Amino acid sequence: MTALKPALEAVLMVVDEPATEDHLAKVLDTPRREVADALRELADEYTAQGRGFELRLVAGGWRFYTRPEHADAVERFVLDGQQARLTQAALETLAVVAYRQPVSRSRVSAVRGVNCDGVMRTLLQRGLVEEAGAEPETGAILYRTTNYFLERMGLRGLDELPELAPFLPEADAIEADTLEGVPSFDPDAPDAPDREDADADDKTEF
Repeated sequence: MTALKPALEAVLMVVDEPATEDHLAKVLDTPRREVADALRELADEYTAQGRGFELRLVAGGWRFYTRPEHADAVERFVLDGQQARLTQAALETLAVVAYRQPVSRSRVSAVRGVNCDGVMRTLLQRGLVEEAGAEPETGAILYRTTNYFLERMGLRGLDELPELAPFLPEADAIEADTLEGVPSFDPDAPDAPDREDADADDKTEF
């Protein structure tokens, strides 16, 4: 169990949602009872050591959480981060979400040509994007922009986003992957064209 605990910690550091004991047991090729015992021992150890985080059983699974008594410190850190400008990568990712929403992380990564998981987490933390259900075909989580995004951009609605046509390169220079129809923000309107680096106002501070 000595080697099991570090493995559990490593896995739980990267989960996006509570991990069940059955799933952890399968991934680590360890009997479920041993996994369950190790998880509870870890939770007790963190409490006894007075760590700033805890391992909690929530919604049928295990996940790390910050302790309530340190909520003020966490809130100050998060709010301080929200005052900083978004990076170019974050602006590009936000633009893809805005013009293609609802869209999955893998789809955003495909459009940008790079993995965007870290940037998407930043946008979620900033409250600029949010989950919008799951893709029927794959079950992947879909994302959309929030009302806070509209507020920061000074828009009354998504229909006020700039038109993409003036910024599109020649048709023969666009890869087939980016020529797919884009869901319109108006459910009754036809699909609009898309591009990877949709216009984003660099002067806007988030």
